[in-house]
Amino acid sequence: MSELVARTGRHQQRYEGGYRLIAGCIPFKYRNATENGDDTSEKMVEVLMINSTGGPGLLFPKGGWENDETAEEAAVREAMEEAGVRGDLVHFLGNYSFKSKTLQDEYSPEGLCRAAMYALNVEEELECWPEKSHRQRSWLKIPEAIECCRHAWMREALDQGFSKWYADGMNRTLPRQGSPDPSSDQQ
Repeated sequence: MSELVARTGRHQQRYEGGYRLIAGCIPFKYRNATENGDDTSEKMVEVLMINSTGGPGLLFPKGGWENDETAEEAAVREAMEEAGVRGDLVHFLGNYSFKSKTLQDEYSPEGLCRAAMYALNVEEELECWPEKSHRQRSWLKIPEAIECCRHAWMREALDQGFSKWYADGMNRTLPRQGSPDPSSDQQ
């Protein structure tokens, strides 16, 4: 069995216009909820959050988008490294800008970051993952997640990006991973 290892360091990080580029996701799954003990059930959505290693509150997996990957690949990688989940990106939620107190460097001295956030339909929860020793997972209903979210920009991604997409029917807007680009000419 090969051991999963998290990428570290900032030598491959992407920057644009003074912003460090970040990619992340809101992992989710469907759960059947029984109504009032009868036989009717309704599909309920839960989102996965992880503990912060830097203080109270919960987070969504996110991290630096590196030069050798797309934003989508970075979001999927971060979900595996930080939360130990694999799945399918189904929707781009938007770009969210924020100022980091801890991610200041020569390319972004003010700590400006721009995060590309996605919805990730979780298909597998790993028993072992790179950051398991200092991360705990929590599956929450959307209102609970909004209350527990450590950062305002993540709350915005959940409350405005994910919740709006949820209310609009959660339609897939991204191609399936590994499927050909429908706009390419294939004969």
